[in-house]
Amino acid sequence: MSETRSGKEILSMIKSEKIEVVDLRFMDFPGLWQHFSIPAREVDEDTFESGLGFDGSSIRGWQVINESDMLVRPVPETAFIDPFFEAKTLIMVCNICDPVTGEDYTRDPRNIARKAANYLKSTGIAEVAYFGPEAEFFIFDDIRFDQNEHEGYYHIDSVEGRWNAGRVENPNLGYKIRYKEGYFPVPPTDSQQDIRSEMMLTLEKIGVLIEAQHHEVASGGQAEIDMRFAPIVQMADNLLKYKYVIKNVAKKHGKTVTFMPKPLFSDNGSGMHVHTSLWKGNQNLFAGDGYAGLSQMAMYAIGGILKHAPSLLSITSPTTNSYKRLVPGFEAPVNLAYSRRNRSAAVRIPLYSNSPKAKRFEFRCPDPSCNPYMAFSAILMAAIDGIQNKIDPGEPLDKDIYDLPAEELAKVPQTPGSLREALKALENDHRYLLKGDVFTSDVIETWISYKMEREVTAVDLRPHPWEFALYYDI
Repeated sequence: MSETRSGKEILSMIKSEKIEVVDLRFMDFPGLWQHFSIPAREVDEDTFESGLGFDGSSIRGWQVINESDMLVRPVPETAFIDPFFEAKTLIMVCNICDPVTGEDYTRDPRNIARKAANYLKSTGIAEVAYFGPEAEFFIFDDIRFDQNEHEGYYHIDSVEGRWNAGRVENPNLGYKIRYKEGYFPVPPTDSQQDIRSEMMLTLEKIGVLIEAQHHEVASGGQAEIDMRFAPIVQMADNLLKYKYVIKNVAKKHGKTVTFMPKPLFSDNGSGMHVHTSLWKGNQNLFAGDGYAGLSQMAMYAIGGILKHAPSLLSITSPTTNSYKRLVPGFEAPVNLAYSRRNRSAAVRIPLYSNSPKAKRFEFRCPDPSCNPYMAFSAILMAAIDGIQNKIDPGEPLDKDIYDLPAEELAKVPQTPGSLREALKALENDHRYLLKGDVFTSDVIETWISYKMEREVTAVDLRPHPWEFALYYDI
């Protein structure tokens, strides 16, 4: 993927590849890719400068009806040929602009990530921030759910789910993954090797470099495909391509994928551990001779992330379901501390390699339900704030957190217990996000109000099925 690809090169590509359709994509506010398509002949050099109009009032969290007109401006270096559509289609990710002022739209998530990258450069701290998310997901065979005034339910099924060990399948071959034992078994127990390999190779074909794929811990088809790290905006673009490819390869095989953090009760949820490092030229600024081979700058960055974690999670773990995963005493990291190797800490320093180029830290609280442009930007802004204000992260937590005495564990801060708590933390702590006009006050206010009204309150108003088991006979 060329970083200097021009509109002229795209026009040449449309001609040489016999492209019939051009599909234009952008991200809505909560975090879903949107698109519309035009005939390839409609694209000319002016398309990349002037953009194309659409109704912004119909996009979640965007314009009001009396200010609905918006523009998409395609970004040439994001172009790739779609691997699924019948007609040969060129896809381009777009930036969103105001048609009156011509300025980039503040609520466009991609614009937030672009501003975060530029702000980092303007501080002189570093030239580039690299991100490497490990997004987990489930591949199910069937999903049904509904809730109305008098009923509410969900039903998940997977041929490899342990709950189907006794099901009549004519024949049931018995290779059902035991709960919490899905990490790395070979086939036939791992029934999804071929589908994950197809996902991996399809991603590679469209320019998303992959490092590994494997079954994850949970029964019922939990998986992980790891992407090669990339700069912040490109990595967010790649995560959207990742979700798109994975969902569509699954659909091709009659299966369905969810990036929901906690779809199964009593088994592991899906997290998205985010690896981060800052660079100048060929120098990794997080490599040093301090704790776990990190530099003082890296330690301050960790300090910023731990200090702002409660508000940060409202963006990196932004669903009510996220907090079904982030529960004390279970597999997810809820302890706001850092450690090498200890996966119970919110920030972990991987020790797979002693090479200075490999030095980084991993923020383990986020999950793949997030809007990646906003999540990566918020993580970067918290890290920058830690560096600028020399925030000490305190002592590492290298002990087994599960075996800590209660009085010692009580001294370790923990993540918010709900999305409501995280949004309240964001309301009280967001000045670090406003630096460099990366997040605007309007973005913060809209995010809080949208999440509270559309998600927190909406879930609060609905009875939960388990409440009937607890309370029906009261």
